Amino acid sequence: MSSPLLALATLALLHGSALADDQLVRSFRHGGDVASVGVVEAGADTEIEGPQAIYSGAEGEIYLLDQVNGRVLRFDPHKPAEATRSLELPNDLRPTDIVVAKDTIYVWDEGPRALQATGPTDAQTRSLAVTRSVAAPDEATLSAFAQTGSQEIDDEAATRSLGDGKPARSRQTIASHGRGQVVADVNALDKKGVSISLQIKDGAALAKLKMQVRSRIGSVELLDVDQRGRIFVLGENIPTDATDQPSTFVARYASNGALEGVYELPLDKQVALSRRFVTVSAEGDVYFLRTRKGAVDLLGVGFRPMKNGQVIDLAPPAPAIPSYALTDFGKRKGATAAMRPLDRTQVVQTALQFANVRWRVNAGSYGADPDRSCSGFARIRRPGYLHGKLGQEVIGIPYCWGCHGALPRIAAAIGAGRLAGNVCTRNDPRPDVAGVDCSAFVSACWGLSTHFTTMAIPAISRELSNPWDLLPGDALNKPGSHVMLFMRFTPDRRAEVIESSTGGCNGKVCRNIYPLASLLARGYRPVRFRGLANDMSAPSPVAAVATATPMGKTKPETLDQNGAEKPAKGAVKTRTR
Repeated sequence: MSSPLLALATLALLHGSALADDQLVRSFRHGGDVASVGVVEAGADTEIEGPQAIYSGAEGEIYLLDQVNGRVLRFDPHKPAEATRSLELPNDLRPTDIVVAKDTIYVWDEGPRALQATGPTDAQTRSLAVTRSVAAPDEATLSAFAQTGSQEIDDEAATRSLGDGKPARSRQTIASHGRGQVVADVNALDKKGVSISLQIKDGAALAKLKMQVRSRIGSVELLDVDQRGRIFVLGENIPTDATDQPSTFVARYASNGALEGVYELPLDKQVALSRRFVTVSAEGDVYFLRTRKGAVDLLGVGFRPMKNGQVIDLAPPAPAIPSYALTDFGKRKGATAAMRPLDRTQVVQTALQFANVRWRVNAGSYGADPDRSCSGFARIRRPGYLHGKLGQEVIGIPYCWGCHGALPRIAAAIGAGRLAGNVCTRNDPRPDVAGVDCSAFVSACWGLSTHFTTMAIPAISRELSNPWDLLPGDALNKPGSHVMLFMRFTPDRRAEVIESSTGGCNGKVCRNIYPLASLLARGYRPVRFRGLANDMSAPSPVAAVATATPMGKTKPETLDQNGAEKPAKGAVKTRTR
């Protein structure tokens, strides 16, 4: 039996240029019951935090990662009246991504974790338990995680390639709904197009595809092959001019490799950032996860037919782009600050230290248990990655709402027993905690002694007219919402960043990889700190950073506001001519 969405797509094909509209499949209100999802509304310098991922199972069911409520929701998109089922996550897991393989649910929490449901199969609420009865994640599962940036990144290898923008061959493996495991080799033809060769894993060739866009091609990911043999590929068109608009789409090809049309994903500035925002069902329905103020929606994306070989061009007329002048921020706190000389290698080194520092969680930094609750949503002060880690070693400086400072000062404060982190973004910032929020992290990497918010960053930076001109140490800034430090373009043309985030980083500073067009469409602007304007070189190779200032060995009172050690009393001062 065909689905309503397939019927719409078929109708569009019959009518030539007809375009099926996006269909609202299911909408969730904000809350904690099975008909709701957990959402933390946006505030100053914070993005909306909601579900991070969706995934379509073998029977057409949708799995939605509701990480704010600590669970996975499961429902049938074709039966809107049927109750949603809840699969509760183990208390010690705070995942940011999900992949489903048969009866095993894999989630990403510092690596893949295999889970299986326990309890009566017909119960509306069941528990998920870590299982070791299944084999380690196979290549297809790991490749599926890597599609969204959920992967372990080798710091030295990645940093060595910071200045290497050469197009590279990319191999992907997926567990498709219709053809089992399929391997895709993606080869760049030029800056506007790629060729994709598909074959059954350890078997025969399947098809050869070509994707060509109007401006410049971004990320290309094989999503699925449905039960009818149709092939679905995620693609991006990224303009080289800021007056043009990026687009993110799923291209559908016939089993013989001929382009049939595209599903344009409805990304805009009101749609929150999420990791896995599109999935394809076994029947060939394309679903989009839309988190916005007041609601979380699952949309069935409308189909736009195209001729085989046609250049994919979905750009609408460009809206006016807001500009920011120095005078706009003259009265804001942090609108002026000393800009110390620095280069891109220093910026990258500092960012890696924030993300890679290893430290042991002491009683003071862990805090009371149970911890203080946040206002406005069901969460506590302690960042998710620290839950249950008292006395254990963790990686990364914690996210701390409203906090700022140089890394040595933060490290010394946490080592001395100050509370580590604060994710209560709807409360006033606290003076008794240590860490960095998103803009404080970028400010520290840029060597600023003052905390510049996302609204103030335009006053000390220049927007790049071409996003492909981004260099390591530049940033992607969404004023009033969030900012990320740009590290590099990956070989498959995605943006690798380091950010301090409550959602995508589970409450700490971490490295992430995003499709660039999805960031631009959501309102992120490529910017260059004015202190780096004259440094157009790629950073020197930077070795992986294991630790920053040893926590607990340097006292906070011995450091100045920039994190440098104060001269000892009675020390002889040297004079430089």
